[in-house]
Amino acid sequence: MNAQMLAFLGGWEIFGILVVVLVLFGAKKLPDLAKGLGQGIKEFKKASSDMQSELHRSVNEEHYAAPPKPAPAPQPAAPAPAPQSGGSSTAPKP
Repeated sequence: MNAQMLAFLGGWEIFGILVVVLVLFGAKKLPDLAKGLGQGIKEFKKASSDMQSELHRSVNEEHYAAPPKPAPAPQPAAPAPAPQSGGSSTAPKP
C-alpha cells in the first residue's frame, strides 16, 4: 500500500522538481527543453499509433485473405537429343 502512495507526486514535490530544473538549466533554456520534450512525446505517440494501425491492418488482411495456393509440382526435364555423328553413315552415297 505504501508503494502505491510513493508513486504519486504531491504539489510540493512537483514544485521542488521545477525549482531544481530552473536552477540547473536556467530560465532561457526552459522553453527549448519544453519544446524538445513536446516534440519527443508527439513523435512517440505518432510511432505507437502507426504501429498499432499496422498491426490491425495485418491482422485484418490475414483474416480475410484467401489461403495461399500450393506451388505447382516441378516438371521433369526433357531428355536431351543424342548427338549425331557425321563420319559414319549407313546410307549409301550416290
